[in-house]
Amino acid sequence: MKKSLLFALASSAMVLATSCTNLDVDVKSQYTDYPTESEVALEAKMADVYYAFRKQLGDNYNRIQSFSSDEVAGISFDGDYYDNAENVNPTLHNFKYDNKPLNYWADLASGITKCNQVIEDLGGDKAKPEQIAPARVMRAFYHFILMDSFGDVPILDCLPDDDEAVERMPRRQVAEFIESELKACLPSLTKNCNAATYGKPTYWMAEALLVKLYINWAVYTADNVADYDAATSRNAKLDECVRLCDDIMQNGPFDLSDNYRKKFLYNNGPQIKDFIYAMPYDKVNATGMLYGRYRTFRKVDNGDTMGYLGGKMNKSCAGIFALNEEYSNLFTLKGDDRNEIILGATTDGKVYIHDALTGEATIQPYMYKGSQLVLSKKINLKDDLETSRQQINCGANATGWSQGYRSLKFYPNPNEYSEYNRNQSNDVPIFRFADIILTKAEALLRGARATNADTPESLLNQIRTYVHAAKFVGNPSLQDILDERGREFVDENWRRNDMIRFGTFESEYGFHRKGFPGARFDKSCRILPVPKAIMDENQNWKQNEGYKK
Repeated sequence: MKKSLLFALASSAMVLATSCTNLDVDVKSQYTDYPTESEVALEAKMADVYYAFRKQLGDNYNRIQSFSSDEVAGISFDGDYYDNAENVNPTLHNFKYDNKPLNYWADLASGITKCNQVIEDLGGDKAKPEQIAPARVMRAFYHFILMDSFGDVPILDCLPDDDEAVERMPRRQVAEFIESELKACLPSLTKNCNAATYGKPTYWMAEALLVKLYINWAVYTADNVADYDAATSRNAKLDECVRLCDDIMQNGPFDLSDNYRKKFLYNNGPQIKDFIYAMPYDKVNATGMLYGRYRTFRKVDNGDTMGYLGGKMNKSCAGIFALNEEYSNLFTLKGDDRNEIILGATTDGKVYIHDALTGEATIQPYMYKGSQLVLSKKINLKDDLETSRQQINCGANATGWSQGYRSLKFYPNPNEYSEYNRNQSNDVPIFRFADIILTKAEALLRGARATNADTPESLLNQIRTYVHAAKFVGNPSLQDILDERGREFVDENWRRNDMIRFGTFESEYGFHRKGFPGARFDKSCRILPVPKAIMDENQNWKQNEGYKK
């Protein structure tokens, strides 16, 4: 039997993986003989394991997660950046299995193969637990991303034989596998958080992944993806979720002391106390972070005029991430530092030049062709013709390019963008201390046993206090928690996950409205179609319900 593409891609990718490695480690994973007791050799062996998700997190994964939520619409400009609807389709939940951004499956599969290879090379079951625990945790993490995105996926806990068939397993079993792996590895993981452990699995990262798994437990263990009901489905893991949150909050080395804007800049890193686990990026040696390309005004370079980011970009910007009006409305709390990262939110759409290094706005207006650029909070299409609606076409002119407020959260240093082919050095957090706090608040509201005198109100106000927003008064609802998560975690790839859990994924917002061409509201869209390349190589697999093969 032909070996699955899942492994064919993964095996070939191992040869190419040396570009995404720890910058302080000489990559030697292609060697077969080296001292297993040497910390240097072990670190080199593990280097390929840690960063298999880097490229996709910085581009395709971010696009799918963002467009399929209520954060942003994927707009186009008279065909420019329409790209066979690969940004429009997720905006409308009209996912197609041949849309290129879905291809992050292959990189995650490659990461799992690398984990299994390292575990086998280190001795498998006979290896020291502390040596293989990081690879097992990363393997669980890659399974988590696949399972969260695609539902039923293979459980790959070893290297398969050449003639071994690879079968998808029910989502519930994948979730249980992830849980068992993480719990087994916890005693063997380091609790140190410093430059040497940054971007790698630690005890706290594994606990944070369990927290994320447990708060979504009712979603992942439903018999069918459509069976989950936010109002009635019971989550049996809420108390365990709170216990883990408490351990991180009481015993972990994390806090909320970082300035909101600064912790997402190009010079962030292990010094950020809010980051439990982050993906490191560097414009030269750890490339792939392209968030700025999609969020910046399409014609930010206007002749010889400095762009509003404080410099000349000298590379084209897509400008296709336009915040939905409803989402922009979240950034209106008095005094909230987070308002400042939404371009247009505090100035009625007027755009000012920012400082390239700090990302702070100046008082100097940004002029586009003689007039100050003003972004439209409501996204308006070029016209009401069927073609414009199908393409979410805003028109290829100043008016079209100005539709929607824009996020400046992961501020793209224009000098880096210009000199290093759009690559940014902003590290992307995956698990944050702030997320643990808000997750505990949510778990309490859903019925978990209260601990440590914490209440949903007191926990929510920990977040409000550190961003200088007005405190919440009263008992927050689940909608209040969802709104707060929207403010706090914009651009961090969790909004789709949150909306499904809170029961708002099928709601109307932006262009995801009933009667809009291509918009889908069936619950099968809660998981994505298996990408075409994977289906072509696994023709015994059945495509996810609601999608054509």
